[in-house]
Amino acid sequence: MARHYLEHLFSPKSIAVFGASELPDSVGARIYQNLLDGGFQGPIYPINPKYQRIRDQVCFASIGEVKEHVDLAVIATPAATVPSIIRACGQEGVKAAIVISAGFGEQEGDGRMLERALLEEGRRYGLRILGPNCLGLMRPSVGLNATFSNNVAEPGSLALVSQSGALCTAILDWASAHRIGFSTMVSLGAGADVTFGDILDYLALDPETRSILMYVEGVRDARRFMSGLRAAARMKPVIVIKAGRHAEGSRAAMSHTGALVGSDDVFDAALQRAGVVRATTIEQLFAAAQLLATQHRVRGNRLAIITNAGGPGVMATDRAVEQGIQLAELGAATFDKLNAILPKQWSHNNPVDILGDATPERYGAAVEICLGDENVDGALVLLTPQAMTDPTKAAEAVIRAAEPSDKPVLACWLGKTQVQEGRDLFARHQIPTFSNPESAIEAFGYLTEYHRNQQILMQVPGPLSSHRPPDLTGARLIIEGALAERRTLLSSLETRAVLRAFDIPVPPALNAHSPNEALSAAEYLGFPVALKILSPDITHKSDVDGVRLNINNAQTVRNAYNDLVAAVHARRPDARIEGVTVEKMYRNRNGRELLVGVVDDPIFGPVVSFGAGGTAAEILRDRTVALPPLNEHIAQTRINETRVARLLGPFRNLPPVNRDAIVHVLLRLSEMVCELPEIKELDINPLVADDQGVLALDARIIVHEPQPGLRRYGHMAVHPYPSHLVRQYQLADGTNITIRPIRPEDAALEQRFVKQLSPEARFFRFMNALQELSQDMLIRLTQLDYDRELALVAVIDSGVEEIELGVARYFTNPDGETAEFAVVVADEWQRRGLGTRLMSCLFDAAREKGLKSFRGEILADNVKMLGLMRRLNFTCHTKTDDPTIVIAEKPL
Repeated sequence: MARHYLEHLFSPKSIAVFGASELPDSVGARIYQNLLDGGFQGPIYPINPKYQRIRDQVCFASIGEVKEHVDLAVIATPAATVPSIIRACGQEGVKAAIVISAGFGEQEGDGRMLERALLEEGRRYGLRILGPNCLGLMRPSVGLNATFSNNVAEPGSLALVSQSGALCTAILDWASAHRIGFSTMVSLGAGADVTFGDILDYLALDPETRSILMYVEGVRDARRFMSGLRAAARMKPVIVIKAGRHAEGSRAAMSHTGALVGSDDVFDAALQRAGVVRATTIEQLFAAAQLLATQHRVRGNRLAIITNAGGPGVMATDRAVEQGIQLAELGAATFDKLNAILPKQWSHNNPVDILGDATPERYGAAVEICLGDENVDGALVLLTPQAMTDPTKAAEAVIRAAEPSDKPVLACWLGKTQVQEGRDLFARHQIPTFSNPESAIEAFGYLTEYHRNQQILMQVPGPLSSHRPPDLTGARLIIEGALAERRTLLSSLETRAVLRAFDIPVPPALNAHSPNEALSAAEYLGFPVALKILSPDITHKSDVDGVRLNINNAQTVRNAYNDLVAAVHARRPDARIEGVTVEKMYRNRNGRELLVGVVDDPIFGPVVSFGAGGTAAEILRDRTVALPPLNEHIAQTRINETRVARLLGPFRNLPPVNRDAIVHVLLRLSEMVCELPEIKELDINPLVADDQGVLALDARIIVHEPQPGLRRYGHMAVHPYPSHLVRQYQLADGTNITIRPIRPEDAALEQRFVKQLSPEARFFRFMNALQELSQDMLIRLTQLDYDRELALVAVIDSGVEEIELGVARYFTNPDGETAEFAVVVADEWQRRGLGTRLMSCLFDAAREKGLKSFRGEILADNVKMLGLMRRLNFTCHTKTDDPTIVIAEKPL
C-alpha cells in the first residue's frame, strides 16, 4: 500500500541541481535550463559554490543550505566529488539522485573505487541512484526534463528505457518527426544501483505507460532483470532492442556500459521466457509498439492477405514464408462467399487478389468475409493507387469491416500523396498502417511472437517434473566425490551414473584397462560394440580419433584397443589414458542424431539446449536454448523452433520418433540444473531418437564448486515454482487443508475469494471499497516472481473445485532483507487458527530466503487483525503521520 520506492525519482516534488552553471556549453547549465523550460511545478534549487545567483535564481553552495525538503538530486559534477555529494544528500533526507557524471565503473582503477563509494553512501541512507554516466530522465506529464538533451519528449503512453543516452536522443528525434509521445524516458547509463529491473517494476504499475520500449547492451544482475521484465510484461507489452548480437558488438557494448553481455541466443531465450518481443531496428521497435498498443491479440499465425495487385501480394507472401508466418487456408464457405462478390478473375487463393478495379465496397466485403473465417487469425490489406482506385473510401470501408472483429487488421497503402489521407484515417482508428508489405508482415510477426511468448510467460514449472523422482542423493554424492578429488570432468562411469539417476537411458557399457579386458567386456555385452577412449584429460573423444564403431567379432577387439590407444596418444601425448569404454552398439536404422545439453551462461546461468547432433553439430549450429525450469509446453515449443524438428516426423521410409521421450530428457536436464548447481556443462551428443525412445550414446559432464552462500535456486535466472512449500494440514476441528504457493491459473479462484469477503473484510485488506479485483490487480496478485515475492493460499477441495479459505503474502523490499506482508482469511473461516497457520508458513518461507523482518500496515480499527499480530509477537505502533494506520513489525 506504500508509495513505490522510486516515486521520488519519477514524481519528485522538488529538485536540486548540482553543477548548475551560467556557462552556456556546460552539462549542468543545460540540465538546469531544461528543468526550467520543462514546466516542472515544484521548486528547482541550483547548487554550485561558485555562484550566488543563476538565471535570476538564488544559487546554494551546498544541499545543507536549502531549507526546504528535496526529493531528487541531479548531479553533474566531476566524478571525484559525487560520493561526498551523495552523502550530504542522504543526510538531508534526499531519496533519489540522477548522476550524469562519467568516470566510474566503466573505467578501471579509480573509477571502480569511486563507484563503490557512491553506492555505499547511497545504501547507507536509502538513497536510490540512477546512473552514473547517463543522459538523465524525462517525465513529460509532470514537466520533468532532467537531462542535457536538446530533444524533448512529447507526452504519450510509451516508456523508453535505454542504457545508451545517445540512442535515447536519436529515438526522441525520430519519434518527434513521427508524432510519437512518451510517458517516460529513462537513460540508465552504467546502472550501478537502479537497474532495468527497478525501472520495469515501477513502469509495470504506472498508469501513464501502456507499452515499454527498451534498448539493452548488457545485464549486471540476471535475476533482477528477469524479475522486472516478467513483472512488466504481465501487465503491458514490452519490446526490446539488444545491441551486441554478435561477438564484436558484445565486446563494444561491454566497454561502453561496463555491464556483462551473454550469448545472444540465450538472451533471446530470456526474452521469450519473459513474454516480451525483440526488434532489431528503431523502426521495428515503434512498429511493434504501435501494433501491440491496439490491444488486438492473435490466437495463431494464420494470415489472410487481401490486395488489389498481384505484385505486392507476392512480396508479402515471400516475406511471410521467411518469417515463418502461415498463409491461412481459407474454408469452402469463405470461397463461396468471395465468389459471390468478386469478379471471376479473382485469384481464388490466398493472397486474395480482388483485382485492380476494386471498389471500396469490394474491399470492405472481402475483408469482412476473410475475418469471418475460423482459419484466419489476422488480415493484411494491401492497396496500390490505380486508375480506378479511391484509397480514402477504400480505407473507410476496411475500417468499417474491421470494427466488429477482434482479429487484428493491418493496412499497407502503397505510395505517398494519393494514399496519405487513407493512412491518416487508419491511424485515427488505431489500425496499424505501413508503407511496404515487408514491414507489415514483420509487424504481424511481432503479434504472433508476443502471443507465443506470453503463453511461455504463463508457465510456472516446478524444479521437478511429474515423472519418477530422480535419485538426487546419489547424483550429489557422485559429484561431491569428484570435486573432493579436485576433478571437474566426471569419468564416463560417473557421467552414466548421473544420467541414470535422472532416468536418462544410456547403453550398457564397461570400462576396460587392457586389450584382454576389452575382449571380455565385448563378449559380455554382445557384439557389435563400440570402443571409446577413457581419459580424464579428454572431453571430446571424436576430436582426437578416440572412437571405434561397429566392432563385430572377438578377433578385432584387441587390435582395435591397441590402435585406438596409439592413435590418441599420438594426438595427445600429454593425456592420461586409462583404457577404453566398451559400449553396446546402437543398431536401429530409424534413429536421428540429436544434441541436448546444459551450458552455464555468464549472465543468465544454466540453460538447456536442444538441436541437431552428431560430429557436424558445431558446424550446423542448429540449436535452441531455454532457461530452466522447463515443462512440456516450453520443451515442445523449443524443439519446434529447430530445423531438425522436421526430421522427427515420418519421412521416406522412417517412422516418426517418440517425441515424448525427447521431452522427457529435456525435463530431466531441467531437473538437474535446478537441483544440482554444481553442473557447469553437460553434453549428450548424440542422443539418438527413434520410434522406440531415446538413448544417450555419448555424454560428458563438467562440474564446479557453486558460489559460496548461494541460496536454493539462486544460480538460476528464473525461480521455479516453489513446490517444496506445498503442505497438508489439519485444523483443530478436523478440516484437512492444503497450503501452497499461488499460481497464475488461480486468478478465478482469487476473484471468487475476494467477492465472497464481507465489505468490511475487503475494506480492511485493500483499504478501499472495491467490489472485485481488476484484471491488473489479478495479474499482480497471482502471477508472481517467486524470488522476491510469495503468496500462500489455503484451500480445500470440495470435490468439484478448490475453495480458497485465506491467503498470506510478502513482497521483498529493495534492500533484500525486509518485506511488506498482508494476510486475509475468509469471514466464515476466522477464529479457527487459519491465520496463524498461514503466517507461520510465510515466516518459514521468508527465513529460507534470508529475509530478516516483516512489516505491514493495518487500519487502526481492524481489531481482529491487530489481535492476530500481537499473538504472533509483532510490535505494533501508530504511524507517525497517520493515526488511522498501525505499523506491525516482527524480526524473523
